[in-house]
Formats: sequence, C-alpha cells, structure tokens
Amino acid sequence: MKGHIVGVSVDAFAVLAEPSRRRILERLRRAESSVGDLVDALGMSQPAVSKHLKVLREAGFVTVRTAAQQRIYRLDVRPLRAVDDWLGPYRRLWADHLDALERHLDSQE
Repeated sequence: MKGHIVGVSVDAFAVLAEPSRRRILERLRRAESSVGDLVDALGMSQPAVSKHLKVLREAGFVTVRTAAQQRIYRLDVRPLRAVDDWLGPYRRLWADHLDALERHLDSQE
C-alpha cells in the first residue's frame, strides 16, 4: 500500500534514496538519454540502468519515447515539484533557525 505525505507518495522518497537513481536523474536533468547513453555516462551495466529506469518510470520521475530502435528517457519534474513543496516548510524552519543564530552571533559582537 502506498502512503502519502501531503500529496507526496512515500514511495517517492524510497525511489530518491537510491544513489544510482539519483545519478540517473542528474544525467537526465541535463539531457534526454537512451539506456546506452546512460550506461556509457554512468559506468553502470545495462541491466542495472534498465532496472533503475523501470523504477523511475513507474514512480513518474521519467518518461520514455521511442525513436527508431531506441527508447529515449526524459526527466519529468512533476514528482520533484511535489517533493519540493513538501520540503518547503522544513526549508523555512531551517532558515528561521539560521536567522536566529545570526541574530545571536550579531548580539555577541
């Protein structure tokens, strides 16, 4: 059963927790790529790249289109926006703490 945290699938965090998937997303952030391109760029095996792409596709992080004999993968930012939206309040909390620290340090001068 998939859980949700204010519009973000808990599975999204599990998907992003895997370092190889983050590397694939980073590469796709720069350019659409075929499996072969990703294998060459990341130094991973073809089966490993394909396995991670399947997980990313099922979670909605990538889309795929066919061009001749190749499947071309592309980053889909919608799930990342949902994660970013969920992180927003924590980012503000962190900024508030840093602002308080700065005020404290300024008062010590």
